[in-house]
Amino acid sequence: MRKFLKMMAGFGAVLVLLTGAFVFYNWAPDLPVADLQARWAPPPSVFVPVMGMNVHLRDEGPRDDAVPIVLLHGTSSSLHTWEGWAQALKDQRRVIRFDLPGFGLTGPSADNVYTIERYTRFVAALLDHLEVPRCVLAGNSFGGYVAWATSLATPGLVEKLILVDASGYRLRAAAIPIGFRIAMTPALNRLAANTLPRFLIAASLKNVYGDPAKVTEDLIDRYIAITVREGNRHALVERFKQAPPGEMASRIPEVTVPTLILWGGRDRLILPEMAGRFHHDITGSHLRIFDDLGHVPQEEAPARTVAVVKQFLEW
Repeated sequence: MRKFLKMMAGFGAVLVLLTGAFVFYNWAPDLPVADLQARWAPPPSVFVPVMGMNVHLRDEGPRDDAVPIVLLHGTSSSLHTWEGWAQALKDQRRVIRFDLPGFGLTGPSADNVYTIERYTRFVAALLDHLEVPRCVLAGNSFGGYVAWATSLATPGLVEKLILVDASGYRLRAAAIPIGFRIAMTPALNRLAANTLPRFLIAASLKNVYGDPAKVTEDLIDRYIAITVREGNRHALVERFKQAPPGEMASRIPEVTVPTLILWGGRDRLILPEMAGRFHHDITGSHLRIFDDLGHVPQEEAPARTVAVVKQFLEW
């Protein structure tokens, strides 16, 4: 027995040392937004006050566009995911994109509320602030959930809807990114509050890309920066708790606006079969699947995906 206790004490000491080494080499505390703005929010970025937050926003293109295109990113992402689409569209159309509450440089909500109802209210409030009464609303992943839910919550606001690997149905993933798993696991998300291994971000990105070779060091840098923005890691944990996928799935058939559904055929987080469900449930919707792309096709292959969007906007 004494030998066993001695062995367990030794094991415990080793575990403590390994944990300490892990924390030391991967220490990444929160950073104030002021430390991140120079690199990640240069012009045309601006910050606008909405619902108690300073919202990171880019508003480009002709101001006389009566129906601007509004782009909503997904979980743990930012307005930067739409860069390719914005560059391709802004010469002809007004393009508005922003960091949703809890993400990017906008950071946490003022009252720690991250329900889907709050997100739809936020989108409507921001567009009201910008004096945009009607728009084309596009969203990727969780942003897609917010987009279709907003079309139901605020009738008349959304003229057309674009869903890009959108969530909404109960999740049936083939592979959940390790970063998401950590955020959903109580013991691990506490450890992750001040640590952020670079390999973890890289692995999570490679999991959502159809071609992992497209994940660059600059891309990893960006996702690390928006993760360590002060308050975002806590907000991510709360977002998973407060806005689970599937809770409004029964209302998807109520979507009546013209809808384009884009999907990556290699999406392992929200499987391509869900594209078929959206297509079935939204009457008159158009579906396009890109067989070689993953969960963020607008980021992985912006030129190919936005070409389909341009066609849809002309219909």
